[in-house]
Amino acid sequence: MSDTYIPGSCNIGAGEIRRRKAVAVIGGILTLITFYLLLASNASSALRLTLFLPAMIFAIGWVQTRKKFCLAYGFMGTFNFGKLGELSKVATKEEKELDRNTAINILVQAIILALAITGIGYFWPN
Repeated sequence: MSDTYIPGSCNIGAGEIRRRKAVAVIGGILTLITFYLLLASNASSALRLTLFLPAMIFAIGWVQTRKKFCLAYGFMGTFNFGKLGELSKVATKEEKELDRNTAINILVQAIILALAITGIGYFWPN
């Protein structure tokens, strides 16, 4: 794991990564609870689409953890390798562009993962 900012590749340190891992775990638990409740209540297929929201929380946390890159920081042009919440600004336009592209890529990956999880819930037999 890098402990320095690498444009478009790594914009968070160990503390921030742990925070995103926690988000992924919470999102995963919420996804499983939601899935169980939807199945236990014989929810309609349309109602099962609500699984997308907790699945998205899980997916964003998980992808950010794997990439060691914060989606929001990438869009804001910031990074953090110090104390939680102490942000530094990205220096150049080129670095901001690399970070923005990585943030978009992470968002797309998270949406695809959340849609796949939602699809499993949607098509799961009662």
